[in-house]
Amino acid sequence: MAEPFSVSISVRGYETDSQGHLNQAVYLQYAEHARWSVLRAAGIEQADLLAKGVGPVALENTIRYYSELRAGDEVEVTCAFIWGERKTFRIEQLIRKADGTRAAELHSIGGLLDLGERQMVADPREYFRALADDPAVIGL
Repeated sequence: MAEPFSVSISVRGYETDSQGHLNQAVYLQYAEHARWSVLRAAGIEQADLLAKGVGPVALENTIRYYSELRAGDEVEVTCAFIWGERKTFRIEQLIRKADGTRAAELHSIGGLLDLGERQMVADPREYFRALADDPAVIGL
């Protein structure tokens, strides 16, 4: 099986808390950055989704922490979409240090919101597939 898409990020000092650890909210920002990066790698820009009248939404995020991150650490954030047959999809992400140490795992459930109707679209795969230049990057 191929490695999932990943992006590299340097932990910045201002992202840390009073103990010098990466602030918990920043893990979600890193995950979001990786999600938008994989969509761009597939050829989907945020403006493309908005032009179609849809936008991705997070319905659930779970983070499990394994190893602390500190300012200056180099991390890799992976992103893999797992498509279902209905309105939602899962996103599995791993944050690991440059030496391969697992720092955190994120498990998310997302969907695609019709911005006019304010309802989830029935099959988000068809929107992503239609917009992507390379749908295989996002598992389609």
